[in-house]
Amino acid sequence: MIRRMIVVTGGAGFIGSNIVARLCAEGRRDIVVCDRLETADLGKWKNLAKHAIADFWSPEEMFEQLERNAERIEAVVHMGAISSTTEPDADLILHTNFSLSRDLWAWCARRDARLIFASSAATYGDGGMGFEDHDDLRSLSALRPLNAYGYSKYLFDQYAVRQAGSGTAPTQWAGLKFFNVYGPNEGHKGGMKSVVAQIWPKVQADQPVTLFRSHNPNYADGGQMRDFVFVDDVVDMVEWLLDTPEVSGVFNAGSGQARSFLDLANATFAAAGKTPRIDYVDTPESIRDKYQYFTEARMERVREAGFSGQSTPLEEGVRRYVQDFLATADPYR
Repeated sequence: MIRRMIVVTGGAGFIGSNIVARLCAEGRRDIVVCDRLETADLGKWKNLAKHAIADFWSPEEMFEQLERNAERIEAVVHMGAISSTTEPDADLILHTNFSLSRDLWAWCARRDARLIFASSAATYGDGGMGFEDHDDLRSLSALRPLNAYGYSKYLFDQYAVRQAGSGTAPTQWAGLKFFNVYGPNEGHKGGMKSVVAQIWPKVQADQPVTLFRSHNPNYADGGQMRDFVFVDDVVDMVEWLLDTPEVSGVFNAGSGQARSFLDLANATFAAAGKTPRIDYVDTPESIRDKYQYFTEARMERVREAGFSGQSTPLEEGVRRYVQDFLATADPYR
């Protein structure tokens, strides 16, 4: 009997490696990672070191390898992307995040493989249109992302819906609009790490941490709000989709509850058993006019589709992240 295979692009990255960890632990399929590990010092390889992956492909050989293994591939979980919201090369972003995704869509449709891909809450822009994950073409096209990263995801969401409407689609396709995900295996992300990971060294050293002042009279300093979601919860959604092949569409992947950056910082201090010490600095002028003060995923559609996973409360997610990973000698999952 041929053993089925799932390919995880970006599988050495933050969310991708957590998906790989879950799928390898299940042991039902061969799990292949397609990614770049970059420099050894960066540590992305450590995100995979504990898991028995079946193979590792470079992005340059991906389509050749897909074709070679076409009869075994059940699904592609496409997490590979340039995820920096400050990347200046818009052509590179569009090539990586849209063109490659478009070609992968075509391969999956042709080869009867399912496709689950990463979208982003960045498609919602300043949130003026709300955070409803309606996935009809008119609703998706009405959004106004604020940066090239958000635009690349916005463009592919529309492409997927348009192709599905024309009957040229994988047997299952699903895009997940990730909100502010935090959790283990994000150490390689530098300035794009979650706030928990960024403030942890100072929390651990019992030093004050820095948050942005508010420049909006409706929000107190540190009161800017985000939908923070523990990485295990979004992995639950991916796992559910892989087990529910009849469900397709674009869905929010968040907690469904906005919390403040101050709440997040206080939870990090509490997880370390320390008294909060927080200072405030002005939001840099370079990002001030594009700064979001509120995001909150509407999760009704994915619930109505059958997803019953529970959202980890912020304080519990941060506690697990800090005590089970960041505060240990081996912080990798």
